[in-house]
Order: sequence, then structure tokens, then C-alpha cells
Amino acid sequence: MATPAEGQAKQDPANKPTKTPIDGKVYFSYAEIHDTVSKLVPQIQEFDPSVIIAIGGGGFIPARMLRTELQIPILAVSLELYDDTNTARSTVKKVQWFDEHSDAGSLVRNQKVLIVDEVDDTRTTLQYCVEEVMKTNGPAGVAVAVVHNKIKSKKGELPEGVVYMAGADVEDHWNCYPWDAAAYGNTIYEHEAMANKCTENSGGTP
Repeated sequence: MATPAEGQAKQDPANKPTKTPIDGKVYFSYAEIHDTVSKLVPQIQEFDPSVIIAIGGGGFIPARMLRTELQIPILAVSLELYDDTNTARSTVKKVQWFDEHSDAGSLVRNQKVLIVDEVDDTRTTLQYCVEEVMKTNGPAGVAVAVVHNKIKSKKGELPEGVVYMAGADVEDHWNCYPWDAAAYGNTIYEHEAMANKCTENSGGTP
């Protein structure tokens, strides 16, 4: 089971990028996301978490996809690294946290948890979330699962012993996910067409 690489993220040859950007952006379809997330399930089952902690907003839909296969509950946290103009803040903003005394929240302390987000970019948000969970809620073990790991030098670093899983390695472009289609002025159908075009331009099969 993988642990996080320090500094420069190393590319897994099996996860070779297969998307070509359009105007500097790479679009991913719902089907591509679902397929990538599903391929993480065997690794996650080996870790055997009691609960999923989804980082909002990007981690919510991948976490929901995983819940169907893992059959464990989801907790939601909301953290902000970027403001409304997509400018990075100097520090991560903690917007929402879960209640440890709720039914699902009681599955964190002294048990294994899986933290889910859509992309590992600078690793800053992931580091903050992992450290906050460990400090505040005392789990027995922590794993991180992301849909995409950007192949780039990371600013953040995960604590020793945290299990790290990425569905696919991707180049350092701006990723556009289907749940954000409206933010880029697209309908979901326009977004999916762009995702197919990114795949076609790379010589792949949409």
C-alpha cells in the first residue's frame, strides 16, 4: 500500500496521463471520474476504514461514489484554499467540521478513517485536513484517496504513517470537473463534449 512521496510527486507508469488540454484546461467526464474512483476500491478495502471524510466541495462526489462500493458512512468537512477568484490564500480556511458525537462522527476516534478529495495539487489542503483530524479527533489510522495527483513539486507534506492513494497521475494543468461545469460557463453536456475532445486529442478513446 502506497505512502506519500515527499516533494516531487512520482508518476506511476500504470497511471500515465492520457488527456490533452484545451486552452490550458483539462476536462474530465463523470464516467472517467467514476472509473478512476472505482479502481481505488481494492486498495481502500485493504486499509479497511470505518468512515469516509469528504473534503468539500471537490471531494463530495468521489466520496459518494466510494460509499456505494465500500458501504461505510460519509462525514463532510469544508476547507478553502482558493477564494472566489481562484487565488490561493496564505493559509487554509476551516469553514465546516463534523460533529464527533454524531453517529458517523463517533466512528473516527480510535478507528481508521479515509479522507477523500478530488485532486492533490499543492498538497496544502490535504496536509491541513489530515493534521486537523489527527489533532482534533484522534483516529487510529488515516488514509488519503484522491482522484487525481498532479505531477509537480508539493508545498504540503503528509505526516508519517498516512496511507496515500491516487486514482491517476495527471500533468500540471487546470482540471475542470463535471460538477463545476457551470463555473466555466458550460452546461453538463458541453462539459462532457469538452472532456471527450481532450481524450480524442490525446489519441485515446472517449
